[in-house]
Amino acid sequence: MPGEKFKQSERIKAYITKVENTTKGPQIMLSRSHPGLLKRLFELEVPEIFDGVVEIRSVAREAGFRSKIAVFSRNEEVDPVGSCVGPRGTRVQTIVTELRGEKIDIVRYSDAVQEYVANALSPSKVLEVQVFEAEKMARVIVPDYQLSLAIGIKGQNARLAAKLTG
Repeated sequence: MPGEKFKQSERIKAYITKVENTTKGPQIMLSRSHPGLLKRLFELEVPEIFDGVVEIRSVAREAGFRSKIAVFSRNEEVDPVGSCVGPRGTRVQTIVTELRGEKIDIVRYSDAVQEYVANALSPSKVLEVQVFEAEKMARVIVPDYQLSLAIGIKGQNARLAAKLTG
């Protein structure tokens, strides 16, 4: 993540991206910006994900700024977004603290492409989604007063929603 500073002996969580055997011994490559880190932090913090009741379907991340994560529940009685947020936001807040203030949007995954795209553009309200399967493209219509919210600062919300939905 941009400009992270660590103190000696400080405990941090990182994602192992590669392990190589070199002439000097094993070399382990770590990352704190990899989307897998966010996924693993949710698995550690949310028991429903660890147990397999709630499933992470997709992760989009701009490390240090904002992330979006799409979750799905195998049990209709379990709210996937609510279980990730936790009571009074404690579960997600623990992850935000570990990632040093990175904003995290948790959205509900849906097999219905229009609904999934609309959810991915949260927190903005979506009026209509037109999907063009052949071009892997979607046209989204939002109210005029929600346009800047849907696009986000420097296009960040729209860009993350596009990464999340593919």
